[in-house]
This record gives sequence, C-alpha cells and structure tokens, in this order.
Amino acid sequence: MARKKGHEIIPSARRLIGSLRDMGYEFAPAVADLVDNSVEAGATRVDIWIEFGGDESWVRIADNGKGMTGELLREAMRYGSERDYADDDLGKFGLGMKTASMSQCRRLTVASRPKSGGRLSAYSWDLDHIEETDRWEVLHVEKADLADPIAEALEAGNSTVVLWEQLDRILGYQHPYGEFQRKQLARMSREVEEHLAMVFHRFLNGEARRRIKIQLNGNPIVPWDPFCRGERLIRKLHGRSIPVDHNGTSGEVLFEPYVLPHQSRFSSPDAHELASGPRKWNRQQGFYIYRADRLIQSGGWSGLRVQDEHTKLARIALSFDPKLDEAFKINVAKMRVQLPAEMRQDLENLLKPVIRAADGEYRSGGGNNASGRPSGRASGAGASSQSSTLSDNASQSAATDGHSTRTESSQVRLFTRGEVLTQMLSVADSKEKPVLHAVFARLESTPSPI
Repeated sequence: MARKKGHEIIPSARRLIGSLRDMGYEFAPAVADLVDNSVEAGATRVDIWIEFGGDESWVRIADNGKGMTGELLREAMRYGSERDYADDDLGKFGLGMKTASMSQCRRLTVASRPKSGGRLSAYSWDLDHIEETDRWEVLHVEKADLADPIAEALEAGNSTVVLWEQLDRILGYQHPYGEFQRKQLARMSREVEEHLAMVFHRFLNGEARRRIKIQLNGNPIVPWDPFCRGERLIRKLHGRSIPVDHNGTSGEVLFEPYVLPHQSRFSSPDAHELASGPRKWNRQQGFYIYRADRLIQSGGWSGLRVQDEHTKLARIALSFDPKLDEAFKINVAKMRVQLPAEMRQDLENLLKPVIRAADGEYRSGGGNNASGRPSGRASGAGASSQSSTLSDNASQSAATDGHSTRTESSQVRLFTRGEVLTQMLSVADSKEKPVLHAVFARLESTPSPI
C-alpha cells in the first residue's frame, strides 16, 4: 500500500512556547524539576543560588554530574527531546527542563562539558528572540560571552550549569526593585528549601540508590522526613506490596504506614513543630507517593478519605516504579498522580487499621496509662524495630487517659465527617462508593452554615 502524502505543520514558536509557560509550575517545583536532571546525570552535589538584583536577578542550578557534549546539549534543549530513559530515571517526557525553566524566566541558558573530558558548549532559549523571529531557534553562546554566574560555577568544577534570567514570573514586575520584591524572593527561597528537603529526602539521607548533597545559597539542605523516624515513639505498622496490572504492564506498589506520636509524646515542642511540615498537620496527613524514590505527592487521601483532625497522625508511604507511570497518570510537572483503579479496594482495606491506630493515638493523648507513662509499642531511633500488629492497633485505639468520651456512658459519641464517610464506605458497593466520594468532597469544599 502506497504511503500517503503528508504535510509537516510546524507550530508557531511564539504562540506555543508562550502557552507552555502556563503549565502550572510554581517556583519551588520548577527548581525541583531541574534537580531531577542533576540526579539523572549522576551528580552527587547540586548547588542552587538565588540572587536578587532587581532586573538583574537570577537563579542558578549547577551540578557535578557527567555533563554533556554539544550534540547532547542541543538535543536536551529541544522541546520533547529524544532519549532513552533508564528504569529509575526521574525524567519522562523530554519537556521538564524547558517548561519548568521558561515558566519562571524569559531567558534560559545551559552550559555543559563532559566530565570525562571535552569542549564546553552553551545554548540559550531567549523569549525576546522567539517573539521577534517566531522560530524554534536556540542561540549558541560563546565561552567569552557566558554570564558571570555561569563562568563562576564552571570554575568551581561543575559540569553543567543552568541559569534563569529575566525572572518575570517570579518577581512579577517589569522593573522589580525595592524591599518588597527582595523580601518576596527571600520568602520564595525558603519555600524552595522546604520543598527540596521534602521531595528529595530519600536522596539527601542516603535511602535512595545514591546519596546527594543539595546546597541553597551555600547552605546544605537538611532532609525533612515525613514519617519522623528519628522519634522514639513513632509507630511503623505492617506494610505490604500491592500488585498492579495495568494495560499489560505489571508492577508492585509498596505500602508502608506510620502513625506519628501525639503532640505530648514528641521529644520536644520544636520536633513537633518541624513534623507539621510545609503545609501543617491536617494537610500533611495521608499518602506520600514516591516514584523512583522521588516524592511526587505529599499528603492527601487521593479521594479515598477526607481530611480529618482525628487522623492527622496517619502518614503512608506509597512507592512505585516508573514503569507504572501510565497507571498513576503522572503529569509533566511531576506534581500530580492518580491512584490506579486496580489498587483502590486494596488500599481501602489496608487503611482501616491505620486509621483506627491514628485516631486512637490522637484521642488518647498518646495513650498514657494511669501512671502517666506512654503505653503501646514504638519503632524508631533507640526503640524496637518490630512493627505494631493489628491487635496492638486495636488496643491502642481503645486506650484512654481517663478523659475520653468513649469510656463515659453519660456522654454522646460524636462522629467526624471523615468517620461517617469511612463507615458508609464499609457497607457501600462498588457503584455507590464513587457517589459517596463525590458527595463528601463537595461537603469539604462547601462552607458550613453553622
């Protein structure tokens, strides 16, 4: 059969790149997307610098990874670049570096040299040039014309340097001078620190396949562990692997549940405050979803439950391999996933003892007995590593400190919205459950008339 004649239609560079700037990246996740590239390049050190200087403000990400030849760098600058991804690579679409960068700035410059030896190459995407020419052209940058922040990072021994200039989306003003803009960038820098400490905590503390060190403006980023495993009274409940088979691709998702200590049982008030996380206690409860050890979702119940004050101590790690990307419907910005339908019933069943244990820990004030000593088992630094059993969870849920309404027959037991949903889901059939989720989600977003 004769091949049909085709006509190549090249999108308008001016229109499409302008549209791609609005893919939904915020500043901190955009920086994290570039750190992904450094991890893929085998870097053990990533140096980030955020500099305020009005119109001359800039952001730089440099690493000591394997670097790139000129040919590889040009391909990396392509929107939808062609490359083979390893099973544990953090990239996926060939868009991250460009879309993340141009969502924040008007000029992106990348300079790189192979760590094994070779010439330095540098190229730039410049929105002013694109708007003038409407062409998909990257500009070659001679070594003598490299901006000072790039030259300094290369002299420090880095292999690849990424520079953002003309930060129109970050500072939000045509001429961003003044104390307000300086403080705004300082606040956003703190958000970057918190975000990277959370997203890459497995890499920072050596749990992942390779330990990396990330610095922000010369200060090392300290990993933030959502599960507070350094706390003596943290409880790790029994985990398991959940098999997933999606469109012919099979894999497993690791389910690891934790119940954090009641506030009264944390080692210190500062430790409790740190454990609250960037979004604070209620919004940090729920699932922490990892793809190749990189955190994608930090908290939330993905439609299986609603946020509940009484279950805020429950945090569950869900870890999956990139081969299940389609099943999880991961997006370009790596900021959103959906739980595969194939595993939702398993998760609902596995959550029940976790929710009971978290609710019991919260309501019992840490499960203090009459002598004031904490009851129940713990796992973590300086404690037994043995996980709590389901019978332990049940007994912990029933523990009281003498003030719980559960032991006072004269008082009425009031149920939270989340508890009502859990009870209704336990008796609902497969057709009724989506309706319940939709109704309770609408309740969450509707202001209470009381």
